[in-house]
Amino acid sequence: MIIGRLRGEIATVGTDSVMIDVNGVGYVALAGSRLLSKLSPGKKAELHIETRVTESSITLFAFESDEARAWFVRLQDVPGVAGKSAMAIMDAVGPAELMDALAMGDAATVSRAKGVGKKLAERIIGELSGKPPPMGRFGMFAPAASGKPTQETDVEAVGSRSEAVSALVNLGYAQADASRAILAASRNDPQADTSDLIRAGLKELAPS
Repeated sequence: MIIGRLRGEIATVGTDSVMIDVNGVGYVALAGSRLLSKLSPGKKAELHIETRVTESSITLFAFESDEARAWFVRLQDVPGVAGKSAMAIMDAVGPAELMDALAMGDAATVSRAKGVGKKLAERIIGELSGKPPPMGRFGMFAPAASGKPTQETDVEAVGSRSEAVSALVNLGYAQADASRAILAASRNDPQADTSDLIRAGLKELAPS
Protein backbone atom coordinates (compact mmCIF):
# COMPACT_ATOMS: atom_id res chain seq x y z
CA MET A 1 0.00 0.00 0.00
CA ILE A 2 1.37 3.39 -1.05
CA ILE A 3 0.01 6.44 0.78
CA GLY A 4 -0.04 9.55 -1.40
CA ARG A 5 -2.06 12.00 0.68
CA LEU A 6 -3.49 12.27 4.17
CA ARG A 7 -6.32 14.58 5.20
CA GLY A 8 -7.37 14.79 8.84
CA GLU A 9 -6.72 16.42 12.19
CA ILE A 10 -3.24 17.11 13.48
CA ALA A 11 -2.73 15.11 16.68
CA THR A 12 0.88 15.93 17.59
CA VAL A 13 3.68 18.06 16.14
CA GLY A 14 7.23 17.00 17.01
CA THR A 15 10.65 18.41 16.18
CA ASP A 16 10.98 16.47 12.94
CA SER A 17 7.67 14.66 12.50
CA VAL A 18 3.91 15.03 12.71
CA MET A 19 1.06 12.69 13.65
CA ILE A 20 -2.17 13.19 11.74
CA ASP A 21 -5.41 11.49 12.77
CA VAL A 22 -7.36 10.17 9.80
CA ASN A 23 -10.65 8.57 10.83
CA GLY A 24 -9.21 7.40 14.12
CA VAL A 25 -5.89 6.15 12.73
CA GLY A 26 -2.76 8.10 13.65
CA TYR A 27 -0.16 8.33 10.86
CA VAL A 28 3.34 9.54 11.74
CA ALA A 29 5.31 11.25 8.98
CA LEU A 30 8.69 12.96 8.87
CA ALA A 31 8.47 16.64 7.93
CA GLY A 32 10.64 19.72 7.58
CA SER A 33 10.56 22.59 10.06
CA ARG A 34 8.90 24.94 7.55
CA LEU A 35 5.86 22.67 7.26
CA LEU A 36 5.80 21.78 10.95
CA SER A 37 5.67 25.46 11.89
CA LYS A 38 2.36 25.76 10.00
CA LEU A 39 0.68 22.81 11.74
CA SER A 40 -1.16 22.95 15.06
CA PRO A 41 -2.69 20.12 17.14
CA GLY A 42 -6.44 20.01 16.76
CA LYS A 43 -6.42 21.76 13.38
CA LYS A 44 -7.38 20.16 10.08
CA ALA A 45 -4.63 19.66 7.52
CA GLU A 46 -3.84 17.97 4.23
CA LEU A 47 -0.40 16.46 3.76
CA HIS A 48 1.14 15.19 0.55
CA ILE A 49 2.99 11.98 1.33
CA GLU A 50 5.93 10.10 -0.16
CA THR A 51 5.98 6.50 1.11
CA ARG A 52 9.29 4.65 1.34
CA VAL A 53 9.20 0.90 1.97
CA THR A 54 12.21 -1.22 2.95
CA GLU A 55 12.55 -4.74 4.29
CA SER A 56 12.50 -3.46 7.85
CA SER A 57 10.33 -0.34 7.81
CA ILE A 58 7.74 1.88 6.16
CA THR A 59 8.56 5.60 6.33
CA LEU A 60 6.23 8.46 5.43
CA PHE A 61 7.59 11.87 4.37
CA ALA A 62 5.12 14.77 4.53
CA PHE A 63 5.04 17.85 2.30
CA GLU A 64 2.84 20.90 1.90
CA SER A 65 2.42 20.32 -1.84
CA ASP A 66 2.78 17.53 -4.36
CA GLU A 67 5.33 19.71 -6.15
CA ALA A 68 7.61 19.69 -3.10
CA ARG A 69 7.13 15.92 -2.81
CA ALA A 70 8.06 15.45 -6.47
CA TRP A 71 11.25 17.48 -6.07
CA PHE A 72 12.10 15.45 -2.95
CA VAL A 73 11.98 12.34 -5.14
CA ARG A 74 13.94 13.95 -7.99
CA LEU A 75 16.76 15.08 -5.69
CA GLN A 76 17.37 11.48 -4.68
CA ASP A 77 18.26 10.64 -8.28
CA VAL A 78 21.55 12.41 -7.55
CA PRO A 79 24.27 10.10 -6.17
CA GLY A 80 24.89 10.81 -2.49
CA VAL A 81 21.52 12.45 -1.84
CA ALA A 82 19.43 10.38 0.58
CA GLY A 83 16.03 11.12 2.08
CA LYS A 84 17.44 13.20 4.93
CA SER A 85 19.42 15.51 2.63
CA ALA A 86 16.56 15.82 0.14
CA MET A 87 14.16 16.75 2.95
CA ALA A 88 16.62 19.34 4.27
CA ILE A 89 16.92 20.94 0.81
CA MET A 90 13.16 21.16 0.32
CA ASP A 91 12.81 22.59 3.82
CA ALA A 92 15.45 25.28 3.26
CA VAL A 93 14.83 26.16 -0.36
CA GLY A 94 11.45 24.99 -1.69
CA PRO A 95 10.44 24.17 -5.29
CA ALA A 96 10.50 27.64 -6.90
CA GLU A 97 13.85 28.68 -5.44
CA LEU A 98 15.36 25.28 -6.26
CA MET A 99 14.27 25.67 -9.88
CA ASP A 100 15.92 29.10 -9.97
CA ALA A 101 19.12 27.68 -8.48
CA LEU A 102 19.24 24.89 -11.06
CA ALA A 103 18.55 27.26 -13.95
CA MET A 104 21.28 29.66 -12.83
CA GLY A 105 23.87 27.18 -11.60
CA ASP A 106 23.58 28.57 -8.08
CA ALA A 107 25.07 25.93 -5.78
CA ALA A 108 25.28 28.39 -2.88
CA THR A 109 21.49 28.43 -2.56
CA VAL A 110 21.34 24.63 -2.35
CA SER A 111 24.14 24.52 0.22
CA ARG A 112 21.99 26.56 2.63
CA ALA A 113 20.28 23.30 3.54
CA LYS A 114 21.40 21.70 6.78
CA GLY A 115 23.98 18.97 6.18
CA VAL A 116 24.46 19.82 2.50
CA GLY A 117 28.02 20.91 1.79
CA LYS A 118 29.48 22.73 -1.18
CA LYS A 119 30.54 19.60 -3.08
CA LEU A 120 27.16 17.92 -2.74
CA ALA A 121 25.38 21.13 -3.74
CA GLU A 122 27.58 21.42 -6.84
CA ARG A 123 26.85 17.78 -7.70
CA ILE A 124 23.11 18.44 -7.45
CA ILE A 125 23.41 21.46 -9.75
CA GLY A 126 25.52 19.49 -12.21
CA GLU A 127 23.21 16.47 -12.28
CA LEU A 128 19.85 18.28 -12.45
CA SER A 129 20.55 21.50 -14.38
CA GLY A 130 18.95 21.47 -17.80
CA LYS A 131 16.55 18.65 -16.98
CA PRO A 132 12.79 19.25 -17.06
CA PRO A 133 11.15 19.59 -13.63
CA PRO A 134 9.42 16.54 -12.15
CA MET A 135 5.78 15.83 -12.83
CA GLY A 136 3.01 15.20 -10.32
CA ARG A 137 1.93 11.65 -9.61
CA PHE A 138 -0.58 11.73 -12.47
CA GLY A 139 0.78 14.48 -14.69
CA MET A 140 0.46 18.19 -14.00
CA PHE A 141 0.21 19.50 -10.48
CA ALA A 142 -3.07 20.93 -9.19
CA PRO A 143 -4.02 24.31 -10.74
CA ALA A 144 -3.11 27.45 -8.85
CA ALA A 145 -5.72 30.07 -7.92
CA SER A 146 -5.36 31.49 -11.43
CA GLY A 147 -6.47 28.16 -12.87
CA LYS A 148 -3.10 27.63 -14.57
CA PRO A 149 -1.04 24.55 -13.69
CA THR A 150 1.60 25.57 -11.14
CA GLN A 151 4.36 23.62 -12.88
CA GLU A 152 3.74 25.35 -16.21
CA THR A 153 3.76 28.74 -14.51
CA ASP A 154 7.01 28.02 -12.68
CA VAL A 155 8.74 26.63 -15.78
CA GLU A 156 7.84 29.72 -17.82
CA ALA A 157 9.07 32.06 -15.09
CA VAL A 158 12.33 30.17 -14.57
CA GLY A 159 12.90 30.07 -18.33
CA SER A 160 12.58 33.85 -18.56
CA ARG A 161 14.97 34.37 -15.66
CA SER A 162 17.50 31.95 -17.15
CA GLU A 163 17.38 33.70 -20.53
CA ALA A 164 17.79 37.09 -18.87
CA VAL A 165 20.83 35.90 -16.91
CA SER A 166 22.39 34.52 -20.10
CA ALA A 167 21.85 37.86 -21.82
CA LEU A 168 23.61 39.75 -19.03
CA VAL A 169 26.50 37.27 -19.03
CA ASN A 170 26.85 37.79 -22.80
CA LEU A 171 27.10 41.51 -22.09
CA GLY A 172 30.14 40.84 -19.93
CA TYR A 173 28.70 40.58 -16.42
CA ALA A 174 29.80 37.78 -14.08
CA GLN A 175 27.39 34.85 -13.72
CA ALA A 176 26.94 35.41 -9.97
CA ASP A 177 26.28 39.15 -10.39
CA ALA A 178 23.87 38.55 -13.26
CA SER A 179 21.99 35.89 -11.28
CA ARG A 180 21.62 38.16 -8.25
CA ALA A 181 20.42 41.06 -10.39
CA ILE A 182 17.80 39.02 -12.23
CA LEU A 183 16.53 37.40 -9.05
CA ALA A 184 16.13 40.84 -7.48
CA ALA A 185 14.35 42.09 -10.61
CA SER A 186 11.99 39.11 -10.70
CA ARG A 187 11.07 39.57 -7.05
CA ASN A 188 10.20 43.21 -7.73
CA ASP A 189 8.05 42.18 -10.70
CA PRO A 190 7.10 38.46 -10.71
CA GLN A 191 5.17 38.89 -14.00
CA ALA A 192 8.09 40.40 -15.92
CA ASP A 193 9.08 38.77 -19.22
CA THR A 194 12.64 38.26 -20.42
CA SER A 195 13.04 41.75 -21.91
CA ASP A 196 11.67 43.42 -18.80
CA LEU A 197 13.99 41.36 -16.61
CA ILE A 198 17.03 42.32 -18.67
CA ARG A 199 16.22 46.03 -18.41
CA ALA A 200 15.55 45.75 -14.68
CA GLY A 201 18.66 43.65 -14.19
CA LEU A 202 20.83 46.28 -15.87
CA LYS A 203 19.42 48.87 -13.48
CA GLU A 204 20.28 46.60 -10.55
CA LEU A 205 23.85 46.32 -11.84
CA ALA A 206 24.28 50.03 -12.56
CA PRO A 207 26.68 51.82 -10.18
CA SER A 208 24.81 53.65 -7.42
